[in-house]
Amino acid sequence: MSTIELETKAEVETNFDATMNINVLYFASLADEANCQQETVSVQHSTSLTELYQQLSQKHRFSRPQSELRVAVNDYFAKWTDQINDSDSVVFITPVAGG
Repeated sequence: MSTIELETKAEVETNFDATMNINVLYFASLADEANCQQETVSVQHSTSLTELYQQLSQKHRFSRPQSELRVAVNDYFAKWTDQINDSDSVVFITPVAGG
């Protein structure tokens, strides 16, 4: 294998590793604003939960700021600073009123 072929293969692997697919679930007002209940998004590998919400908030024009939401990853509540990985399921949870 030549040097050029090795470099090309490395570039492909680097580009492939640079993104990950995240399944995002929406409920309540976020589902209404996103006009869907779930979607798969492709983001950079180093994307944080905060950055993911910011990207989706710009895309769907969410009315709620991050400070009003909780977040869960793979069915468990998470911190906004927790890492996400390829194929994770992320849910942004709106406040619930009850009595």
